[in-house]
Amino acid sequence: MGEQELQNLKYPIGQFESPKTISKEHIENWIATLEQFPNRLENLVKNLSDEQLDTVYRPDGWTMRQVIHHLSDSHHHSYTRFKWTLTEENPVIKPYYEARWAALNDAKSAPIQMSLNHLKAIHFKLVYLLKTLSDNDLNKYFIHPDTNDKVILKKNIGIYAWHSNHHFAHIENLLRRKGW
Repeated sequence: MGEQELQNLKYPIGQFESPKTISKEHIENWIATLEQFPNRLENLVKNLSDEQLDTVYRPDGWTMRQVIHHLSDSHHHSYTRFKWTLTEENPVIKPYYEARWAALNDAKSAPIQMSLNHLKAIHFKLVYLLKTLSDNDLNKYFIHPDTNDKVILKKNIGIYAWHSNHHFAHIENLLRRKGW
């Protein structure tokens, strides 16, 4: 497999690119993506067998099951980061080792319904919160310790809308390639 083909499998919708100026329309569209995502994902994967769920979406990648559990874990972290940022002064967040989490038994073998249910709950809570934020709130930020970057909340909304679509595309593309 060529390097370009592997990159296309890794980033089927490209990497996140934030607009220079994030408009109210961007934020509304991103929130709508987050609101619809859990149901879109569930509809995509609800009829898959265990064998299908345990198929990797690319060479050296995660299985579809691991991707679904990763989405639940990652979006839970994101929700917590929003809450920290809204209740603390420019908090330094705690990163986590995504690959190590994906290698744990629950991510490798647990039924996906538990993570689909968790995504529905966490997105319901997150979207409800995001729709109440003021411009002042949206301009608050947390600091990511790996890069020392300030991540503004309105940009983080876009990152997680992208993250949802990014992993959805991993699964959707595999289903197409396999004819499932």
